[in-house]
Amino acid sequence: MRLRALLETDALGLRLLGGDEELDRSVRGVMTTDLKDPSRYLTGGELVLTGLAWHREAKDSEPFVRILSAAGVAGLAAGEAELGAIPDDLVEACRHHRLPLFAVHETVAFATITEHVVRQVSGERAGDLAAVVDRHRRLMTSGPAGGGPEVVLDLLGSDLDLHAWVLSPTGRQIAGAGAPLSGPTGAELAGLHLAAVRSGRRAPHRVTVDGVTYSLFPIRNNGRGAVPASRDVRESVLSDWLLAVEADAGDWPAARLDLLQGVTQLIAVERDRRDAARTVRRRLAQEVLELVQAGAPPTEIAARLRVAAPVLLPGVGTAPHWQVVVARVEWDAADAPGGAGSGIAGGPVAQALLEEILVDPAVTGPDSADRIAVAHTGDEAIALVPLPALSDARPEADGAEDGEAPAQDPALHADALLAAVRAPLSAGLADDGRLTLGVSASVHSPEGLRGALEEARHARRVAAARPGRVCAAGHHELASHVLLLPFVPDDVRRAFTARLLDPLRDYDRRHRAELIPTLEAFLDCDGSWTRCAARLHLHVNTLRYRVGRIEQLTGRDLSRLEDKLDFFLALRMS
Repeated sequence: MRLRALLETDALGLRLLGGDEELDRSVRGVMTTDLKDPSRYLTGGELVLTGLAWHREAKDSEPFVRILSAAGVAGLAAGEAELGAIPDDLVEACRHHRLPLFAVHETVAFATITEHVVRQVSGERAGDLAAVVDRHRRLMTSGPAGGGPEVVLDLLGSDLDLHAWVLSPTGRQIAGAGAPLSGPTGAELAGLHLAAVRSGRRAPHRVTVDGVTYSLFPIRNNGRGAVPASRDVRESVLSDWLLAVEADAGDWPAARLDLLQGVTQLIAVERDRRDAARTVRRRLAQEVLELVQAGAPPTEIAARLRVAAPVLLPGVGTAPHWQVVVARVEWDAADAPGGAGSGIAGGPVAQALLEEILVDPAVTGPDSADRIAVAHTGDEAIALVPLPALSDARPEADGAEDGEAPAQDPALHADALLAAVRAPLSAGLADDGRLTLGVSASVHSPEGLRGALEEARHARRVAAARPGRVCAAGHHELASHVLLLPFVPDDVRRAFTARLLDPLRDYDRRHRAELIPTLEAFLDCDGSWTRCAARLHLHVNTLRYRVGRIEQLTGRDLSRLEDKLDFFLALRMS
């Protein structure tokens, strides 16, 4: 807005005391001060309001006005309430520095002027920014000339003082202006957003994290502004991005809300472009996995891997190792619209989620975005993950030199994959969805890929047998009794544990004898009388009495390996 517009606003009651020729100056903001030197708070373009408390004598005016002029302020408005009339020396100083000077009548509050200026400037900025957003949307639709979402987020910060970030469904920051969000804050915002979407609440979603209020706007693929009533929200909730704005949008005018909606549509174009960039890697993964599942000769698989390796792991001189990760997203059929199993495509959802999990630099390294290859078949997503050979990661693979730490194993681990994303994804899955994930061991040749795929699938089934909305299991768990226990039918588990442990539980309940804790400690100490007695703070004779009672009640002999194993499994399944 221009200074002239302020003078022409009757409600403000401003009188011009000098600077007629400068009334076309633009006003970018307003600042109230009674400091002698307010320079540290000035950025240029402000209308400065002052009550003249700094004015003690005539010589005070010249340095004050000189500071304002050097800072590039648009004009000065002085209140008449303090001194009655504006001092002549101030009028003269403003004339000398060509700074427009207004008198503010004592009946006009500075707050009234401030509110008017802020309202006008914000409206103009929003209109200008809306035009910029529209221009960038057209540019990004036809090519990358728009500069990506960071450009628009920077404009939100510089023109509307809005700090904003683009986040993935797991809370990973994709773009932002200014200081990045912390990992825990991003994850919590993502979880709150997913929970709000699942509840059907209308966006934007207003939430508070660590005392800071944010407004969360969904970013739909292909610029979709809302999920159609006929479309199940579960098809997209775990793959859509979100825009987090550090502000309370509850009292925003419609024009500003429309502006932010335009920003989300612009960012959706970038999302579609990034998805398109993954097409080649997805196709490579699909081709390799089809060969593996069809039992193709290792030479044919190796040829395809040689094509894939430079794309998925550029710059690596030697052949990489490979891991397979399998993921599955399942929804309760009873809650599916239209009846059991009605139409939620689990494969694409699992594919988008697995790509997001694997692209996290904290999990798979700083360049992981360029080496994600995920295919899907049916309700299952399968990732082919190349790993640099240990010698590629660091020449001193066998140990540290010159004080450096030894090279780290680049293999993925199941627990690490889900550590940072379990909370937000659980919110998106709510009470009717599950994500299960299995990770194979790394293999060094094409011959090992078929086994790695089956290993990852077995590990995923182990994860599926566990409680919880988000579960993972790794290859190392397939060489343990824990692989067998989840697949024992429930009625068999109950009968087996009841036959061995119910007599002990009944005895403990009647006599408070603690036979069950004694049995657990005895097995954990590998049957060592002295170590077990020391752990339980018992005399060895007391321990022998308790073990004898266990054997008497169950008809088993704890000196026999078979009976020890039966008790061990019963305790694990109970």
